[in-house]
Amino acid sequence: MNKQTRPLILVTNDDGVSSDGLIALYRAMKEIADTVVVAPDRERSATSHSLTMHRPLKVSEVEEGIYCLNGTPTDCVAIAIQKVLDRPAALLVSGINMGGNLGDDITYSGTVSAAIEGTIMGVTSFAISMVGNVGYKFDIAAAFAKKLAMIILEKGLPKDTLLNVNVPNLQESSIKGVKFTKQGKRLYSDSIHETFDPWGRKHYWIGGGTPSWEDDVNTDYLAVESGYISISPIHLDLTNYEALDCLRRQWKEVFD
Repeated sequence: MNKQTRPLILVTNDDGVSSDGLIALYRAMKEIADTVVVAPDRERSATSHSLTMHRPLKVSEVEEGIYCLNGTPTDCVAIAIQKVLDRPAALLVSGINMGGNLGDDITYSGTVSAAIEGTIMGVTSFAISMVGNVGYKFDIAAAFAKKLAMIILEKGLPKDTLLNVNVPNLQESSIKGVKFTKQGKRLYSDSIHETFDPWGRKHYWIGGGTPSWEDDVNTDYLAVESGYISISPIHLDLTNYEALDCLRRQWKEVFD
């Protein structure tokens, strides 16, 4: 593949432009394509699919091919695609996130939301996260992202579909393989904490808590816990078609 025909890959994240996971991903993508980074200037975790609409945004060039923006991951994708890139991107890759994006967490995740925004804007996209707490083996996740990117560039993805990828934080020899999974269901207890300021006024801190998972088969969580890389296809259409049919049948007379 010569330089003139190399595809363009857009890389972003929610951990910020200086994140080790982003740098590892950027280097891996550069091996197979022209690659541009547009990422938040600082950590923007748990921003979900938010757009900044109450103030202007600024793009700053960190070094050649790497830009930061003082906004959310979704802002980064929208501005990158419409204003920064000099040609259409063939692929968007978001990550490598420090920590998993499993189950219901994808609704909060800036990493996954960046891939959602890319898909909305017509760019084939996937998000990749490393499930762990410390000592992240980003080189292993980056190598898998490179392999997956090459497959997607060749085969594409179904319409309006992105991939949510979670890699266990294990040595390569300990990873058992890849499983195609569905979104799991995570439950939290004690995730809202009460605290008091020096004047005795009550405040609340969201975070932490004890997670548990609903028992189910073929979920992203079970795959990673069992030592597999999880790949979950996420569709932009959130319609519950089974419920839609049910409402049409059972509530028809109410609204006739």
